[in-house]
Amino acid sequence: MWDKSHIEKLENLRTQAALGGGNARIAKQHEAGKLTARERLLQLFDADSFTEVDALVETTASTFGMQSKIVPGDGVVVGFGRINGRPVFASSQDFTVIGGTLGEFHARKICHVMDMALTARAPFISINDSGGARIEEGIHALDGYSGIFFRNTRASGVIPQIAVILGPCAGGACYSPAICDFIFMSAATSKMFITGPNVIKEVTGETVDVEQLGGAQMHAGVSGVNHFVYDNDEECLAGVRRLLSYLPQDNMSQVPVAQQLTPKEGLPELEDIVPDNQKKAYDVHEVIAKLVDMDSFFEVQREFAKNIVVGFGRMAGQCVGLVANQPSYMGGCLDVNASDKAARFIRFCDCFGIPLVTLVDVPGFLPGVNQERNGIIRHGAKMLYAYSEATVPRISVILRKAYGGAYIAMDSKNTGADMVFAWPIAQLAVMGAEGAVEIIFKREIRDAENPAQKRDELIHAYNELMMNPYIAAKCGYVSEVILPSETRDRILQALDALKGKRADGRIWRKHGNIPL
Repeated sequence: MWDKSHIEKLENLRTQAALGGGNARIAKQHEAGKLTARERLLQLFDADSFTEVDALVETTASTFGMQSKIVPGDGVVVGFGRINGRPVFASSQDFTVIGGTLGEFHARKICHVMDMALTARAPFISINDSGGARIEEGIHALDGYSGIFFRNTRASGVIPQIAVILGPCAGGACYSPAICDFIFMSAATSKMFITGPNVIKEVTGETVDVEQLGGAQMHAGVSGVNHFVYDNDEECLAGVRRLLSYLPQDNMSQVPVAQQLTPKEGLPELEDIVPDNQKKAYDVHEVIAKLVDMDSFFEVQREFAKNIVVGFGRMAGQCVGLVANQPSYMGGCLDVNASDKAARFIRFCDCFGIPLVTLVDVPGFLPGVNQERNGIIRHGAKMLYAYSEATVPRISVILRKAYGGAYIAMDSKNTGADMVFAWPIAQLAVMGAEGAVEIIFKREIRDAENPAQKRDELIHAYNELMMNPYIAAKCGYVSEVILPSETRDRILQALDALKGKRADGRIWRKHGNIPL
């Protein structure tokens, strides 16, 4: 028989690790509206599936009073389990232990579980709730961040990486989430910034509060740093579970197929949603709802760059990535932010084999001094590059306008789209008829007896000769002109035909140089 002391010692250490910073700090965490590190993992993973590793790791730091702060686990819980029945790896920082700060062994634990995720080719989720680098450990803490960033980069495009910010995430710690594919934030407790309000005031003289500087809503609508915002920890973690249901395990796995459903019943017909008056706005969300399976659209970055809509949806159970101009916001123009938003999403879908469906109704790139000075040329090029590089099945539907360079940027035939459908009201041209006539026939209009009548006649003639989709179809720029009622079926047929698509015959290169 073993001496009971062996068992008691292990049980005591496990109890210490499970308690983290102790009952008082756990209570304070709850008072702040936050779950503990372990509670979050239990909420995230399928019931009874999470297995912790490295639970008894401790810091070896002994300077600046660290001897009295040593706790088994060192302020982060790492391990693996199942979400929606599939293997997933995760780390969860424990704010009750030294404020969740990152030291040498804290970082080693995260790096270890990241290595496990990459080796197992399974998604990795990092739950961030930390005061940043552990000052008492100096350069060792900074080196720990280096290892995490390096692994984020190695795993990028190989396994899905999701960062969940459920407390403070400041300084260099922000860059691990920034390299991840998606960032979730809680409106109640998440804060994310490189330098805090006090430092900013001291250095620049600017006064700003924490919420304005790095709150969830600011990053959702202004900076575009995060992708999803929920009210609290529980809703955030439920959102992560939902996102994973759309994603494959890695870049070599099949995209999950869900139960086949039809679109929601009782919605208006597409002809009633999209006016044939090119100047009249509508909400493209209504078009998406008619095309995808019932309640399956999961929008990404909903509050950022609202002139373009991106997200995941299912069509007959198959996951697709949707990119759509939004005529109800800025007329659906492409600008700096919309280009970045779309390009990043397109590249993610291409990394993980998710087919792209593009809905086009775009009047052009947004004109203006501000856009030019902010680099619309460089940012717009990202979108062109992302589509041109993508090798997944690509299907475009031109609903109405497809003008100028923006037509090309929205996945045109010659940038590699596999199928381009157009509705009968679609217009493909360098610009709208009114603008074109003013440039081409300026003198004729000026010299006419009735300039207004002459202008109207020329606009009508230009529309007939240059703007309708049949001209593009004759030249092969459009695969087929279809009725709105045929759209879902045609997309599904194309998706089925393109299931075996392979990116063969490309010239070898280490990688391209996207215009970042």
